[in-house]
Amino acid sequence: MEGPSRKQNRLQNWDYSSPAAYFVTMCTQNRALFLSEILVGAGLPGPRLTKYGWITDDVIQRISEKYPMVQREKYVIMPNHIHFIFRIEWELCGPGDCRESIHDAPTISTVMAWFKYQATKEINALDGISGRRVFQRSFHDHIIRNRAEYEKIWQYIDQNPLTWEQDCFYPDETT
Repeated sequence: MEGPSRKQNRLQNWDYSSPAAYFVTMCTQNRALFLSEILVGAGLPGPRLTKYGWITDDVIQRISEKYPMVQREKYVIMPNHIHFIFRIEWELCGPGDCRESIHDAPTISTVMAWFKYQATKEINALDGISGRRVFQRSFHDHIIRNRAEYEKIWQYIDQNPLTWEQDCFYPDETT
């Protein structure tokens, strides 16, 4: 007997290492609230990161070191999810910075797998444990197709902490 089938998340026939801007959303395992705290109504400029959120932020900062052709352009670390805008640009690679072939360029899935592995390893090390899942298995991505869409997503990421109580990832206390 097979387990439940998973919905295909990726756009068919799209090369996810292609130069483009990508909007990515990743949730914590079971949508646990541990990366940041949103002080609703406090008028603060953004989430207040927890010790796990600071580790997560540090790993996000290192993505472009690991993958020079991947630039993080915007992100927000919410209590139980992260929104990113990444841009893959092959021209960002200088001599010796990137692999010899564009066919070896990292895909968004490769970047997210490295990010999840690294953040999970460091968060678990902080707590002196191993094997705990920190992030959900998959992530949502969207290929940004034009400037208007890019600006709308940028604004959404900026506003996400201010609209936390209306967010689809906000915990429902009734369930």
